Parts: sequence; structure tokens; C-alpha cells
Amino acid sequence: MADRAALEELVRLQGEHVRGLKQQKASAEQIEEEVTKLLKLKAQLGHDEGKQKFVLKTPKETLTGKYGEDSKLIYDLKDQGGELLSLRYDLTVPFARYLAMNKLTNIKRYHIAKVYRRDNPAMTRGRYREFYQCDFDIAGQFDPMIPDAECLKIMCEILSSLQIGNFLVKVNDRRILDGMFAVCGVPDSKFRTICSSVDKLDKVSWEEVKNEMVGEKGLAPEVADRIGDYVQQHGGVSLVEQLLQDPKLSQNKQALEGLGDLKLLFEYLTLFGVDDKISFDLSLARGLDYYTGVIYEAVLLQMPTQAGEEPLGVGSVAAGGRYDGLVGMFDPKGRKVPCVGLSIGVERIFSIVEQRLEALEEKVRTTETQVLVASAQKKLLEERLKLVSELWDAGIKAELLYKKNPKLLNQLQYCEEAGIPLVAIIGEQELKDGVIKLRSVTSREEVDVRREDLVEEIRRRTNQPLPIC
Repeated sequence: MADRAALEELVRLQGEHVRGLKQQKASAEQIEEEVTKLLKLKAQLGHDEGKQKFVLKTPKETLTGKYGEDSKLIYDLKDQGGELLSLRYDLTVPFARYLAMNKLTNIKRYHIAKVYRRDNPAMTRGRYREFYQCDFDIAGQFDPMIPDAECLKIMCEILSSLQIGNFLVKVNDRRILDGMFAVCGVPDSKFRTICSSVDKLDKVSWEEVKNEMVGEKGLAPEVADRIGDYVQQHGGVSLVEQLLQDPKLSQNKQALEGLGDLKLLFEYLTLFGVDDKISFDLSLARGLDYYTGVIYEAVLLQMPTQAGEEPLGVGSVAAGGRYDGLVGMFDPKGRKVPCVGLSIGVERIFSIVEQRLEALEEKVRTTETQVLVASAQKKLLEERLKLVSELWDAGIKAELLYKKNPKLLNQLQYCEEAGIPLVAIIGEQELKDGVIKLRSVTSREEVDVRREDLVEEIRRRTNQPLPIC
């Protein structure tokens, strides 16, 4: 115990030394050197017997080694209290860490939160340094391709319901890619970096990709040509069957496993009725290192400008894949939990929706309010409050202006600006007659509705279903 106490004192003193250097604004090299010493001391300290031997944290040690060449986009926060920290790059790695910390082996979940990229933002194309992602994941040991097919079904449902235009989901498998690289003659050490080059084929030509692989990454030209013969192919299940008969690819165990799973996946996607949205694309690589099997990416399609032209891709809006080894990286015993999931780019989709509405000269609604409770004369605040409360209790999305005596014109203008479709107007005469004047904001037509019938009339006009009791 005396040795441990002495080591703890050394850790404390070294921590104070690091903090002192920071206050003195010492050079980054000196601080980094002393932080390294601190981390080594902490590593020697370890943990008491009987305490948890593996404590998971959220610093950069956690994030590095998971994203391949995209690691340069991680926001690292150096020397925060003697540790190297980072803002989260995505929601997948934190999810895997959560599973390992809590020893979970079976879960289905969705998660919406912010992530951060140290990238050059391009607002018009929905590229930001800070943005929201929506993830859906299935973790657990299941029969092949059933959860994978469900993820792709969900992705198609989301993109269809958002009505953002035609889209295509490209599908591939990391095992097919690795098998393809192997039979083409790519050295094992270059698999990931060549994979990153191939992933650029949706943005640049094959010649540019080949030049990068040969000129910058040292790949032999004949090897690059063999890769080009494969990665420029795309299609459906018929392409899968064709590659299963490929004399070279079919001899590679990894590629054969990936092709077999893809064939099964297409069978399930056909049963789900979304196979027409799916394309097997050998150029899809997904640069993140943690993917182990099926990978996919959804792109929006721009309709051809002339007859006979192919639709043009206008950018990725969702992506995902299988990552069976990620949880094991955080588990002290290396226990693996198979996982598959997808991520939706929220801001990216918002940007596209806004651009399309602007092109159609349509206004973006900023509220879901169905009806504004308004008054035609002064001193009717109490009546407005009573009526809006009745509507809220009935499940109607209603609001009122927070003024005692607002002018009717101001109330109507507010509805037009906010896109609220209906106005329920209370006046002295309406109160005597037991009716509410219901006004359509767009057509400006008004009808008197009995107060007891108002909820039903609003539901009818807004196509709102009856509440489930």
C-alpha cells in the first residue's frame, strides 16, 4: 500500500506541474511532454484490487482508430486536465461504448443528438461543423441479414415519408471489398487507404481515383486497373450472382461470405418491397474503419435534364452498415456484440427541403399549430383562455397571442406569417349566440360553428384523426 500511496502522490504532483505549465503558458511541446509523463504514471497506478479494472471514459483515446482517414476531422481538445479529449464524431462509437459499459448484448434503439466535424463547412450543401444526426441501431446475435434488411427498410420508409425526391440506396460489403483488394494484388497494409480512395468515386472520375492510388499511395498501375474493372460495376441481385461465379473473387473466402449474405439480403428486401430502391455498388466503400460487413448509403437523385440521360446523384443523406467488432474494442474481456445501424443527416435533409420549397416559392411552416384562438373586440382574454384550454384538452394544437387586447388584424397577420391554417374568432355577438366564427386563413372564408361542434369541425378541416382513448 505504501508503494501505491507514493505513486498516487507522484500523480498528484505531476498533475499540479501540468496545470502550472498551462497557467504559465508554456510551450505546447513542453506541456505535451509533461502530460505524457502524467499519463504514464496513471497507467502504472492502475486500480485497486476489488475495484473495477476497466474504466471507460470519453477521451480521444476512445475515438481514434475507428474512423480511418476521416480521423483528421475529429475535434480534439488537447490537455484538458491532463487528458486528451474530443468532441464526438458520430453516435455509433458512443453507442458501442455504452453497450460495453453496461454489459448489454441485445437492444434496439434510436438516438438524435449533435456531432462535430473539423471540416470546411458548406451551408448550401448541408455540410456543417456542428450538426444533428438521427441513428437507429440493432444490437444482438441474430440470424444473418434479418436486422440488416429491417434497417434498410426503415431507411427507405424515412426517405419516402419525407418526400424529398427520388433516392437510391447503394449497398456493398466490406468483406467483398477486402476480398476484391486481395485478388487484385493490393498489399494488406494498403487496404484501408485504398478503400478511402475508392469511396471517392461518387464525387470524382475513375481516372482521378486511379491517379491518387498510384501517384499518392504507391499502388502498382496494373493493380489499380484490376480494381477499376470491379468498382465500376453496379446493379441488383443479378450482379451478386455474376460475381459468385467470378473465377477470382469466388475463390476468396471473405468475398464469398459477403456475396452470399448480399444475395440473402436482396431476398429479404424483395419481401419488404424496397428492392427497387437498392443498388449493389462495388464502388461504395464507406471510409470508417469499424464496418465489418454490409454497408449502405442513400443518395438523392436529380432527374435527367434530357431524355436518355442517367439521373445524377445530388449527395448522401443517410448511411450505415454492420459493425460487429466495435463493442469488443471497449469490453475488458473483448466480448463481441454484433451490431447494425443507420444514420440520417438531419441538417442535410433540412437544407434540401428548404431549397426545394424556395424553388417552388412555398413558405416553410415553423409551427404545427392548427388553429389560433382570436378575439374581435377588447376585454375577451378570459374567453380566449377558456376556449384554448378546451381545444388543448381535446388534443387540438392551438395557441393565442400573449396580449390582453390584440387587434384582430395583427392576429390574422400572425397566422399568415406562421402558416396557421385556421382562426377561431370570439366576439360579443358570437358569445351571445353560442357560436365560434371559424376562418380559413388562405381562402378568408368564415363560417359560424356551434361551440360544441368546434373540435370536430377543426379535426375535419385539418384531417386530424380522433384521439385514441
